[in-house]
Amino acid sequence: MKTLIILFFLPIMIYAQKTNSAVKEQPYTILILMNATPEWLSLTRNERSIFFEKEVIPIFGKVGNSVNVKLCDSEYFNAQVSDFMILETTNLDDYKYLIEKLRDTKVYGIPYFIIKDIIIGQQNLFESFNETFKTEK
Repeated sequence: MKTLIILFFLPIMIYAQKTNSAVKEQPYTILILMNATPEWLSLTRNERSIFFEKEVIPIFGKVGNSVNVKLCDSEYFNAQVSDFMILETTNLDDYKYLIEKLRDTKVYGIPYFIIKDIIIGQQNLFESFNETFKTEK
């Protein structure tokens, strides 16, 4: 009976591995939408720079080999989101580490920024699925 069950599920497991491996090879793009709080804005520009250099840059450095970080300003164009980060990674564990370490700082703690949303996706992921579906008959 066990052999029959294994033989039944083996093709499904192989298909899932093929599908999942194609998906995992592509990097994840993660947008973290934030809004600066009055606590952040009340700091002088020098105080902000010192905080960023001492508290945030070292965290980015710890995941720098696997997580690419871009910081963007949007306060000129959006009333709800003043800043956002674009992260790119194939290593979601390092991404989670980055977020946990930021949670241990005043970015989340005071908070200096309110996290409005986190959006994660993979570029042109539909193409991988289209290729998988082409081979299905």
